[in-house]
Formats: sequence, structure tokens, C-alpha cells
Amino acid sequence: MTSPLEITPLPYRSSPLETFAALRHRPGAVLLDSGRPEAPGGRYDILSSDPLETFETQHRDSADERMAPFAAQKALLERLPHEVPDSDLPFLGGLIGYWNYDLGHRLEPIRGSAATVADLPDSRVGLYDWAIIQDHHRREAWLVASAPRRDQVLAWLDASSPTTAPFRLTGPFQPEQSREDYLARFEAVQRYIRAGDCYQINLAQRFSAPYSGDLWHAYLRLRRATPTPFAGFIAWDDQGILSLSPERFLHCADGHVETRPIKGTRPRGRTETEDRALAEALTGSVKDRAENVMIVDLLRNDLGRVCHPGSVRVPQLCALESYANVHHLVSVVTGELDVERSPLELLAAAFPGGSITGAPKVRAMQIIDELEPSARSTYCGSLGYVDVRGRMDTSIAIRTAVADRGTLHLWGGGGLVADSRGEEEYTETLDKIRHLMEALTTSDEQHAKE
Repeated sequence: MTSPLEITPLPYRSSPLETFAALRHRPGAVLLDSGRPEAPGGRYDILSSDPLETFETQHRDSADERMAPFAAQKALLERLPHEVPDSDLPFLGGLIGYWNYDLGHRLEPIRGSAATVADLPDSRVGLYDWAIIQDHHRREAWLVASAPRRDQVLAWLDASSPTTAPFRLTGPFQPEQSREDYLARFEAVQRYIRAGDCYQINLAQRFSAPYSGDLWHAYLRLRRATPTPFAGFIAWDDQGILSLSPERFLHCADGHVETRPIKGTRPRGRTETEDRALAEALTGSVKDRAENVMIVDLLRNDLGRVCHPGSVRVPQLCALESYANVHHLVSVVTGELDVERSPLELLAAAFPGGSITGAPKVRAMQIIDELEPSARSTYCGSLGYVDVRGRMDTSIAIRTAVADRGTLHLWGGGGLVADSRGEEEYTETLDKIRHLMEALTTSDEQHAKE
């Protein structure tokens, strides 16, 4: 007989970092971090460790039924032993983890011919029976756990953390492609657009650098450089994901579904006048608005696969949202999940997110697979949770570093349409991640002085 789940108040902290640092070295430690709580959707931090089980999907597995990974995760979720109390908290136990962009090759007819450079599982989720949750709107925090598990967690929080080696890059970031290589691929995209294969393609380029030391310290640097509402940290063995995403992918609560696609970007200005001019240029850009509208239409179609007919709506179209380093255009698409569908079926129906593929989606993914030299791994995939009650919240893993056996990978990308300009698009890919590379290059001592 299992112990009932209890909700115990904890002291509220404006940041989850100190609390998570005490759990960082526990098996399966995971942080879903609302690093910018004032942003839309940026309300809760969720921390946990020591999952009851961990499930991985390997891309080397033999081909099987397209929904097999999601069906296996649904079955895992159903094994959670606790009855849950009545609560409006977002997570009362369930799955937390990630889903790689490359998992989409199982869902659609994509060859998957790009080289693998970050050899992470296609998905990795843990079954968690407890969590610490911080609500930045109510400025309250709770430990959700059975009584025996609560005693364990409180002991872990009181224990001293082991000393770890400081993070440092042991070499500079190197691009996978030269500027000329990127522009050649840009021209290939333009030929596909002119031929009518697609309307928009999200083309990315990868940068990699060797590193040593604790990835948690790297995450702290990135978070200082670019606080975002859908950040997350997961690390195991000699691999990890350090995500500073500003973009929600799919949120589901009580059957209500929301997605918030980002399409359209400008850097922040150095002065207030320059910043305002850049924001106005973005909101007035016919090209950027057209890109956003294309993706909204794609996501309306994706949600329509599993939502109640006629329930899909667009309450916000091309609104400006400003972050530490960039301005974005953000839309909102909503729907009501069909009662016979689960959140994991919703995830599969819309995966990977249309804002980082292009339109039409399948053809865009095929062209990406052809033109990008290496597989995307977790970049443009998703991080998040699926709660035992059928709630879910996931991000689009942009502004995300992927660590694999001493090498750290970063990607920058952007949507290309018929009137895109190659040099401008190349610069935009750099603008999106330059601050991340700079933060990782700076030493911990320099950060301490700031």
C-alpha cells in the first residue's frame, strides 16, 4: 500500500538555483526554471530528482510503430503509484524530461540522413513521484511528496553539496559551416521555395567547443546572460541539456491547449531610442508578420488533429515580446483537447514544433534533413513535464546548449521565405546565440566580479 501524496509549504525563494544546487548531484536531477517569471507563462519552477524509473528512446533502435515512444511513456506515466490530492499546482508527479527534434523522424517520412554529432537518446524521461514547486505570482513554494519521500528530500536539501571543478571552455567555438557554406544552403532553400516545394524553411547552423568542469556552472552563466521563462537543466553521466528557451511549445491543463509560436526577431538596441526603433521595425515588418502567420496556420492544423472540432482559436497574433537580448513576435493558438486524446498524443501530433521547421511541415523537415550537415539533437526539440492528471507544459528548445562527452554544441537558426536576404539571415543566426557563446567564454572569476 502506497503512502498518500502530501503538499508541504516551504520557504519561498525568488530563484530556484540555491535549492537545486543541493539536489544537483542526485540521480536524475532536473530543473524546469522560470528564469524570467514576469514573461507570459513564466510562473512556476519545478525541481526534482531520483525518479522511480527512467525511460530512453535510442535513435539506433530498429524502426517500429511511429507512436511507440509516446505509447511507452504513457504506459510509464500510468504506473505512478500515488493517488493525488485536489490541487491547482501544475505538477503532482509524472514525467519530466526531453524529446529530441530527431524524434520527429519517427513521426514523419524523414530519412534522417544527417550526421549524428551529439549522441544523446532521442528522448529521456523520468517518472517522478515528488517535486518542489515555486509559484512566482503567489510567491509561495511547496514540496509535493509522500511523507517518507518528504523526509528523504528534506535530508537531501540539508546535506552539503560536493565541490566540483569550475566550468571552462578548453577551446573556442568553431562553426560547422563557413559563411559561404551557409549562403550556399540559403540559395538551395530559395530554389525550393521558387519551385513551390515550400513557403518557409527554418535553416540552422551549429557551433561547437570543447569544455571541462561542471555543466551546472555553465548553466548559471547562461542564465545570467539571458533569463527566459522556459529554461531548463538536465545532466547525466557526461551528457546534458542547458536550455534558455523563451518559447512555449504546448501547454495543456484541464483539456485547454495553448501554444505560443515565436517567429520574427530583432536584437535589442544599445540605447532606448535604438531599442524602440528596432522593436517598431519588427512589428511593422511585412516579412516577419507573414512568417508568423504561416506558422500559426500550421499549428492550427496540428492542434486540429487532436482537438475538438471547431475549438481551435488564435487569440493573439504577432504581438511584441521583449527579452534580455532580442525582441520577438509571438502569437497564441488555443484549442480544447478531445476527451479521448491524451497530452502525449497532443505532443506527438504537433511534434516537432512548426515554428522551427517551416511550412508545409513534412517537406520542410525533409529539406532541413538534406541541407543541414548534422542532426539537431535536442536543439528545436522540447523540454517539459506531463503530469499524472493529464497536465503538460513543454518548451521549444531554442537557445539551447547540448553537452556530449566533453563537447558543447550550440545552434542558431531562422525562418527563410521568398524575400529573405542571405546576409541578413546569416547575421540573425549569430545574433540569437552570440550572447550565449560570450557567456560561456567568460570565466567564473569574471562573472563573480560583475
